[in-house]
Amino acid sequence: MKTAFFASDPNLGRILAAIGYAGIADLDVDRVDLYLDEVHVATCGGRHPAYREEDGQRVMKKDEIRIRVLLDRGEASTTVWTCDLSHDYVSINADYRS
Repeated sequence: MKTAFFASDPNLGRILAAIGYAGIADLDVDRVDLYLDEVHVATCGGRHPAYREEDGQRVMKKDEIRIRVLLDRGEASTTVWTCDLSHDYVSINADYRS
């Protein structure tokens, strides 16, 4: 999924597949909603009817993106912070020895 973010590619299939592979017990994909910042991109496990590719691309070009995944399974929530794996990041961390 990080490659989609690095490429500023709102690849909904890749993002939804990552949710599916996350190991969530009894995940019901027909209840999943996905937002990229304020853009509602997926609902009921599929593309939101009002979603426009240009809206997803606009969000994906930002330096920081908020991804919200709603599982419709109760009130629990969590926050996960991550970073990109850009060419520069990989090079910086591969070019030294500790």
